[in-house]
Amino acid sequence: MKVSIYSNHTEDSNRVSDLIMKEINKTNIEVDDDNPEVVITVGGDGTLLSAFHHYAHQIDDVRFVGVHTGHLGFYTDWRDFEVGQMVDGLASDNGQKVSYPLVCVDIIYQDGSVDNFTALNESTVKKIENTMVCDIYIKGELFERFRGDGLCVSTPTGSTGYNKSVGGAVIDPSLVGLQLGEIASINNRVFRTLGSPIIVGKDQYLDLVLNTDEQLIVSADNLQAHDMDNKKKIAKIHYEISPHQISFARYRHTSFWKRVDEAFIGGIK
Repeated sequence: MKVSIYSNHTEDSNRVSDLIMKEINKTNIEVDDDNPEVVITVGGDGTLLSAFHHYAHQIDDVRFVGVHTGHLGFYTDWRDFEVGQMVDGLASDNGQKVSYPLVCVDIIYQDGSVDNFTALNESTVKKIENTMVCDIYIKGELFERFRGDGLCVSTPTGSTGYNKSVGGAVIDPSLVGLQLGEIASINNRVFRTLGSPIIVGKDQYLDLVLNTDEQLIVSADNLQAHDMDNKKKIAKIHYEISPHQISFARYRHTSFWKRVDEAFIGGIK
């Protein structure tokens, strides 16, 4: 077993990382930051997202385990006082895992060049000044013309994040697909959108065709995929479910709906 420890390097996370190393040194587990089989993240969901993007080029060959040093996150199952139990699970690992879908984000520029990204939670498209106008295509067919502050395309596991804050639905990750949420849309006699989230299946894809030469900001999780300093003009953004998935080592992986309950309802029974 080869593992990597990926930390946000706060004081508390450094302390927990040291505890993990002490426990690992009691086993035959090897630490390998370049080609790990399991990536242990120490921090919160932001740390997990950073680790995911760091190892995205080898996503088919790694599994993740999250240790949280703050509030309970959606991707972090273990607390600092459970480090010994977690390492015991690693030492007796038999490859068990649970996997979640990802979304491919292709930014196609007016000069024909393309930037490719993969997101675990969501991708957003926003315009800093005034409103953004774009045509929304579903599997190649024009669906509507949007005008507003921006759009959010999320995965099922990402549906509890920014998507939820803009009025999107929380989706069970077993229902693989994409959700398109509107950010402050304008609806009047000239501009008219559906006005509710759109959920498309795994065999569908979305194209956002931009009707502007002005600069936009595009995100992929916690990354700026395209920002105001990028002088290239975007022609369209293509979204589809990735052929790859993120996998978590399933020693004690909390169910999705239990996470939703604990995060938003407070675990009331």
